Amino acid sequence: MTMNTKILKYTLVALALLATSTAQADPGTGRFMETGAAAKAPIGHIGFCQENPVECQPDGKDAVVVKLDRARWNELLAVNAEVNARIRPVTDLELFGVEEYWTYPVDGAGDCEEYVLEKKRVLVSRGWPASALLITVVKDTNNAGHAVLTVRTDQGDIILDNQIEAVLPWYSAPYRFVKRQSVSHPAQWAAISDRRTSTLASIGN
Repeated sequence: MTMNTKILKYTLVALALLATSTAQADPGTGRFMETGAAAKAPIGHIGFCQENPVECQPDGKDAVVVKLDRARWNELLAVNAEVNARIRPVTDLELFGVEEYWTYPVDGAGDCEEYVLEKKRVLVSRGWPASALLITVVKDTNNAGHAVLTVRTDQGDIILDNQIEAVLPWYSAPYRFVKRQSVSHPAQWAAISDRRTSTLASIGN
């Protein structure tokens, strides 16, 4: 399967899942993540906030979700693809000589956190509310820690990722969701109750 074919397959599945969830009024469909108790912020994010304090302060506005119309959906697809193509994957150890360091992409390179931070920065610059763009920590298919960007929309929580070249509803991503930024304070984090009974982990096989 070529990369373009795989991207198309993911995108078509994502659209079908969104269409299905939109048609169902039942709030128990799992379109939105359940968050609970406060969670410890990742060490990399703590360091990021120390270096970028303005970006880790609440803006005083009410948390919102974005109305996901066709234009917004296309914008998510475009930003996800553009940032994924622009950044070269390099580990923090290779770039900075440490295991974990969160920052914006340096010389067009970075690991998953740099992808997430850049996508959030681009979307905010285009008018998306920061409270709807939440850095999220997951365990990937190799049970390794990984960061994705959760976009809170009226159609459910959507995931922007650099490992999967598609924009997907969170419940169809083949990851175990652990914690994400608080909707009310960007320096605080909340645990995710990932109670999904199944995922589409084999979608790309």
